[in-house]
Amino acid sequence: MSKIPAPDEKTSRSDSGSSILRKPDWLRVRSPGGAAFNETHGLIRKLGLATVCEEAACPNIGECWTKKQATVMILGEVCTRACAFCNVKTGHPDKVNPLEPGHVADVAAEMNLEHIVITSVDRDDLEDGGASQFVKVIEAVRARTPKTTIEILTPDFRGKPDHALDMIVKARPDVFNHNLETVPRLYPTIRPGARYFTSLRLLEKVRERDPSIFTKSGLMLGLGEDRLEVHQVMDDMRQADVDFLTLGQYLQPTPRHVRVEEFVTPDSFKAYAATARAKGFSMVASSPLTRSSYYAGADFARLKEARQKKLEKIAAKNSGKGA
Repeated sequence: MSKIPAPDEKTSRSDSGSSILRKPDWLRVRSPGGAAFNETHGLIRKLGLATVCEEAACPNIGECWTKKQATVMILGEVCTRACAFCNVKTGHPDKVNPLEPGHVADVAAEMNLEHIVITSVDRDDLEDGGASQFVKVIEAVRARTPKTTIEILTPDFRGKPDHALDMIVKARPDVFNHNLETVPRLYPTIRPGARYFTSLRLLEKVRERDPSIFTKSGLMLGLGEDRLEVHQVMDDMRQADVDFLTLGQYLQPTPRHVRVEEFVTPDSFKAYAATARAKGFSMVASSPLTRSSYYAGADFARLKEARQKKLEKIAAKNSGKGA
């Protein structure tokens, strides 16, 4: 288990105060605002919930909240790790809120969500890494809005017993997402509290335990990786039978965070998408502004359709062999 930093300690982040690079035009977005945006903001505030949209300074917050889409962050607002890219506060977290599952279900009901994305901070301080709270949230949403599909974006549960993952798989979220974030070479500086193969194995374990659950993972680009390294990660994900790949541009939240090494062009993202599809991913989202939960509901619908077509193709092929 990694050391829990003191409140607001940024153990793996640069203190050099490097300036943030000017964004190219393709990364410029409209400032958030408007009646629908304010309504979403007000509901989240009323229920005392956190969102990764705010905590991670997501560039798509204006668009998503205006469309009444939000990624709810459970288990508090303080993370026990200090990844060099992440804007979420680090330190000693508060106790788990027993009312949180009900509040998340309230959001799903009041926003009339067809698809909800639930993520969390890392909770190395908890015996199960927060797995039981994920289960309670899934159960609460299913009880309140049975037609809402559920996507979870989890930490790696590093050092936690297998039953932590087992209980989540038994709760049967529709999508299990865990981001690898970057290429293995950059883990010591970008994700010092994590291990690449631990994260990869987590995705593989989900598929082994319940093949019906869609698996999803993503990378941030522009951290200093090269093209061949990205292709190798794609191969690793396919070896773990990951269904859905997301690729997006890393954006430096503050001067204290790791700097952007490159602004990857839209054409390069398209090229990566073509390579990923050729490698067999059922679904690929790849653009500078792509984030794990960006258009998650629409992408889930397309993912289900893609899997069905793949199963039909396999069935037809097997039928032909038996003829």
